Amino acid sequence: MLSPKKVVLAYSGGLDTSIILKWLEIEYGCEVITFTADLGQGEELEPAREKAILLGVKPENIFVEDLREEFVRDFVFPMFRANTVYEGLYLLGTSIARPLISKRLVEIAQEKGADAISHGATGKGNDQVRFELSAYSLNPDIKVVAPWREWDLSSRTKLIAFAEKHQIPISKDKRGEAPFSVDANLLHTSSEGKVLEDPAEEAPDYVYQRTIDPINAPDKPEYIEIGFEKGDAISFNSKIYSPANILEKLNAVGCKHGVGRLDLVEGRFVGMKSRGIYETPGGTILLEAHKGIESITLDRGAAHLKDELMPKYAELIYNGFWYSPEREMLQSLIDKSQEHVNGFVRLKLYKGSVSTVGRWSKDSLYSEQHVTFEDDEGAYDQKDAGGFIKINALRLRLLAMRSRKNRN
Repeated sequence: MLSPKKVVLAYSGGLDTSIILKWLEIEYGCEVITFTADLGQGEELEPAREKAILLGVKPENIFVEDLREEFVRDFVFPMFRANTVYEGLYLLGTSIARPLISKRLVEIAQEKGADAISHGATGKGNDQVRFELSAYSLNPDIKVVAPWREWDLSSRTKLIAFAEKHQIPISKDKRGEAPFSVDANLLHTSSEGKVLEDPAEEAPDYVYQRTIDPINAPDKPEYIEIGFEKGDAISFNSKIYSPANILEKLNAVGCKHGVGRLDLVEGRFVGMKSRGIYETPGGTILLEAHKGIESITLDRGAAHLKDELMPKYAELIYNGFWYSPEREMLQSLIDKSQEHVNGFVRLKLYKGSVSTVGRWSKDSLYSEQHVTFEDDEGAYDQKDAGGFIKINALRLRLLAMRSRKNRN
């Protein structure tokens, strides 16, 4: 790869990306543009701007953007229409954020005339794949600089030494070995590494940052109501909110009741297994609610087909193929299924659990007249079931007859 002249760096303002900023300037002699995305990670982002200025980045080359609404509206909600979980448990909080960050990196590169982008993902993880597959899908000619695959700063000691040599400020808590790494956004918090690397050991209490311990949650259950339109949540307790604000409301109530904790050993796309602690309070509630409203508005055939396709859809997102034609094809099918997924769901939150306790919709397929144990007034002729059973049993009877003939 030819040395880039101008690079857009995904920049958090932390130690690692600050080192990358300086390393890019030294290694390639290039101009660096920083991009910091507010995805609801709960941190003040202006310090990232100040840090970039301190490190010599021109003010016009510093981008700090609030992407919370776009993140939930255009990425989280489409994913939840499919009831997406990876390996049966993981709600893909980190995975779904990467294509949006990559999209803005590529867009800023085009706007500023940059020929490359850069990220701080390591060579062992999934994020390097997600960032780069997304970037190449949006701009096939973009260069990608991944310092962790190039430099020799292979230890915390070397990183600190590099920072000190080049006058990069180091906070006191960064001089020691971090107990674990954290990635956060409005959908979830992910914690990995260090004290969590032995999957046989229970995660320490201090790892959990977004949810109260269910043991300490209120002793009285709380009931909430979520309204849906075409598969997307639009209201919380009878009030209309924007996508990001709804997720914020669900996060708050989920945190209060200890909902959404997950200790998972997952299969990474790059081949190894890793152990992570995930906290997804609002997402866990949203998934349960969406399944609840689909249970009365979605036809059995459509629902079962969605269930069959969901693992593939989840795998595509996890592996970084958000912008692939196959993901977009599946999305079209999923969105078609949501045309009548409208209505309301009442949920009960208690001691780490969330469960659907009521659901209603103008588009409901549930007919009490057909399922009642009382007089259905001729809505359903039970005699019809006999022929239905005989037709479905025909091939089974023929198989049984053949087996009996062979035995004789």
